[in-house]
Amino acid sequence: MQHACLPNINVKVDNMDEQTVEVINRVLPILLLLFLGYWTRRSGFLSESVMEGLRKIVVNLALPAVLFLSFLQVELKLSYVAIFVTIFLLCVALYAIGRPLGARLAPEHPYFPFLMTGFEYGMLGISLFGSAYGLEKLGYIAVIGVGHELFIWFVFLPLLLRARDGRQRPSDLIRSFLSAPVILAILAGIGLNLLGLKEALPAWPVTGGVLAAMEFLGSLTAPLILLIVGHGIQLDHSGLGDAAQVVAVRLGILIPLALLLNALLIRGVLGLEKGFETAVFTLLILPPPFIIPIFMRQDLPQEKHYVNNALMLYTLVTVGVFVVYFVLNP
Repeated sequence: MQHACLPNINVKVDNMDEQTVEVINRVLPILLLLFLGYWTRRSGFLSESVMEGLRKIVVNLALPAVLFLSFLQVELKLSYVAIFVTIFLLCVALYAIGRPLGARLAPEHPYFPFLMTGFEYGMLGISLFGSAYGLEKLGYIAVIGVGHELFIWFVFLPLLLRARDGRQRPSDLIRSFLSAPVILAILAGIGLNLLGLKEALPAWPVTGGVLAAMEFLGSLTAPLILLIVGHGIQLDHSGLGDAAQVVAVRLGILIPLALLLNALLIRGVLGLEKGFETAVFTLLILPPPFIIPIFMRQDLPQEKHYVNNALMLYTLVTVGVFVVYFVLNP
């Protein structure tokens, strides 16, 4: 009787070993590519000008290709509108909360409210999610990211520019929105999907070849982004406590909120599959947008140092939290 049970035990152990190996093999490339990017900066192997060229490839070519294919192939549902609206309003609420919090916790840092909202969706969220769960699963986080992108272009960026230059004309913002490669890719993917062409385009001559080329290009997205992020990791120990405060306060709000949104909205009201829960959690643990130092006032060097420190520390913490989440949800 005892011997008859042994094969079942061995099967369970083998399955557990396979799952452990799968987790390690998914997580390790993320960490290795981040470390490789860090090494390219420390060793001088790649210059900042080279990394800027790689950023242009990612932002203008690889990332739009990935998002276009994701929105072309994803099954669009009316229930997704609730996700778009929820994420958009959540980002607005985080900024609204950040203003009184900043006045109380960090009155000497005028950019604290900007660090409390928005997520580095393109340059980190896509790469982490795609590396761990596969590029074919990016449709989940692509859907979750639509409301966020609308917030970034129509709320976050105007507020950021107003803090630097004063008021901006709405026509300039709309023009920038409609000329951004990522936005054009999302709109084109959604439009062709709604026209019912997601099955036909890969089968037609020329368009099938174009889509295949876009798949090749999109496969560069995750490794290039991880190299770029790793190259940019540079923490300054001075002011690290202020940066840690941002990370602790923001994640203290967003991790419980992610779990609550998944339980009440994604799983409860909408009844969507597990992939959307994973995408929501991934989005909400991401650091603030990396564009803040680019568009902030340049006559505040100490504030820029504070923002850069917060973004880099947050990035490291995000990777750690994501790895733990992936281990628990492979």
